[in-house]
Amino acid sequence: MRKILITGGAGFIASCLAEKLLQDKENYLVLVDDFSTGLAENLPQKSDNWIFIKADVNNYRDISGVMLSNKFDFVFHYAAVVGVNRTQANPCKVLNDLDGFKNILNLAKNSNVKRVFFASSSEVYGESVTFPQNEISTPLNSRVPYAVVKNAGEAFLRSYHKEFGLEYTIFRFFNTYGPKQSKDFVISKLLAKALKNEPITIYGDGTQSRTFCYIDDNIDACCKAAYDNLFVNDVVNIGNNNETSILDLAHLIIKLTDSKSELVFLPPLKEGDMQRRLPDISNMKTLLNRPLCSLEEGIKRIINSPRFQI
Repeated sequence: MRKILITGGAGFIASCLAEKLLQDKENYLVLVDDFSTGLAENLPQKSDNWIFIKADVNNYRDISGVMLSNKFDFVFHYAAVVGVNRTQANPCKVLNDLDGFKNILNLAKNSNVKRVFFASSSEVYGESVTFPQNEISTPLNSRVPYAVVKNAGEAFLRSYHKEFGLEYTIFRFFNTYGPKQSKDFVISKLLAKALKNEPITIYGDGTQSRTFCYIDDNIDACCKAAYDNLFVNDVVNIGNNNETSILDLAHLIIKLTDSKSELVFLPPLKEGDMQRRLPDISNMKTLLNRPLCSLEEGIKRIINSPRFQI
């Protein structure tokens, strides 16, 4: 039986990962979260092959008790302060996540963890000048604290592998969305407004673009990398390569919800709202070996999901 730790286990992506891993009865999961951003209702249905422990990975005493009392085969380190507005408003809290890297990796190397999977972010690329953003050739241009911390997390993993032989895989997540996502993120926020016919706010002129990855594509790719020992001591972009402006996204959501919402334009964010995102997902495509979910189909799935609450 594989024993797996998932940090940030009550978060959107981590809880969906847990549900997928629990489909394999050879997996036993321990989920930890401090509920600073995660939600109890995100946790999987009760079963005998997982437990939840309230713990803060940035607190050594908390997480050491979890890791030293279990012999984990794998760790998915997904705990983090997330959300553009939250991370901009709490930069020092974001920096505290550096303690989490040190805690997790020190405990992992001392307890014979086989591999650590890390939820990094497209933010490490910063305001890129080359597209598509490739894992190897695109320079990292981290500036805001959230991006700097994610970049530091990647450096921690490489350093611990070089010095101690601890294996890792880095997932650089581009905008991932789905029914359980909180309203702090663009698609869920716009959908909630549209379904209530409330004004939809857009920062700047809406020409800034993103690519949106449906949660199932994210989870399937990451699980494939884990189960098949792919991208060991390597990094892989996890996203979609269909580029969409925020303005076009708003119009699509209004159309799909038959909403009467009006668009309201606000001044651009001072920082943290990059003009463009477009990943090279060649590596991810080798993991999935199937078409990715389209943005329109993904939004329809959310609208029709009982998990999506407005």
